[in-house]
Amino acid sequence: MTLGLEKTLFNIDVFESVPFHRGATEAPGFIKSPLSQMKLTEDSAELHCEVTGSPIPEVQWWFVEGEEPNETFTQLFDGARQERVRINATYILHATSAVYLANLTLGDSGTYECRASNDPDRNDLRKTPRIKWIRSQANVLVFEPPPINTSSVALGDNTTLLSCNLTSPPSPVKGHYWAKNGKKLKDTEDGSTDQSMTHVVKTSESDAGGIYTCVFLTTPEANGTIEVKTKPQAKAYKHSEHGNERDKGALTCVGHGYPLPTTWSWYMMQDDEKKAIVNGTSDKYEVKSTPEKTTLYIDNLDMELDMGNYICYAENEIGNSTDKIFLRVRSRLAALWPFLGIVAEVIILVTIIFIYEKRRKPDEIVDDDDSGSAPLKSNAAANHKDKNVRQRNSN
Repeated sequence: MTLGLEKTLFNIDVFESVPFHRGATEAPGFIKSPLSQMKLTEDSAELHCEVTGSPIPEVQWWFVEGEEPNETFTQLFDGARQERVRINATYILHATSAVYLANLTLGDSGTYECRASNDPDRNDLRKTPRIKWIRSQANVLVFEPPPINTSSVALGDNTTLLSCNLTSPPSPVKGHYWAKNGKKLKDTEDGSTDQSMTHVVKTSESDAGGIYTCVFLTTPEANGTIEVKTKPQAKAYKHSEHGNERDKGALTCVGHGYPLPTTWSWYMMQDDEKKAIVNGTSDKYEVKSTPEKTTLYIDNLDMELDMGNYICYAENEIGNSTDKIFLRVRSRLAALWPFLGIVAEVIILVTIIFIYEKRRKPDEIVDDDDSGSAPLKSNAAANHKDKNVRQRNSN
């Protein structure tokens, strides 16, 4: 009785979200049916179903247990099985629905049924639907992971050999590959049918640590994980930092390795000795740290007291490392010297040009009055010539 009530309430909610169009009707039909899957425990599975019809059909998901005639049917809803079931549905041009099963257990094995109907009375338990619910089924089989023997052996020279051995594959091996932190490693996939595989890791590299997964291409896929731990590597963001007097300085180091640093520390070198700097040492220092990085803030920088080498120290369960940063503190007037130098150069250049213009010999200036009163030579000569000619003619 309780199950029937839950079913009715759930169906009413879905029915209200499905538009009903009066007029021509079209029987529902599947355009995409769920596909059977084989999964391992703690994996996830997702089934899809798409239905067409007019009006747009309602879609439901049911779980079928047992065999005929003793089958039991349980309607699935969003949030069922301790929030491990999620159902998404859209009703636009046609009905689309998907059921997602997370963190699978052996009890999730069974038959999953997608039901669809667009009969107006489909949710009325007092009437027999004129159009039966159409159904499409898929099987989800959940298996225990096959045993995989994993090992990690240090070979020396900062190299480690990872190996996996699959003892009871669920199906013949068709190949395998390695992944690191969930990402497939290039050039590790092959089509070998061997039930064992190896991989060499250079632990001296800063990004060598992590979770390595050996994946055997079986049905379903079998995999095993190996954790490779490396000591942290502290790296200064900049090995040389600059700051101005009375300003606030910031020194930063980032951490690499697996696991990431669990402890960060700062030191200042004074007379070849390390002076520890922590929060509370004075109001001058402030340290902010996360596993990925640490930052030392120095307030009111002083040229004599704060200039020098600083050391950032990183540590995890495997080991530790350090890096060094040199802090230079400049006078507040230091930034003015380049500007003053440019101004001085401009002043000198202008002065030289001015003196040069003053000392340069001026050009000779022709007096307009003199030039205007003096007759032109060409005109005078012409006049005299004409006069002489006329005198000769008169004689």
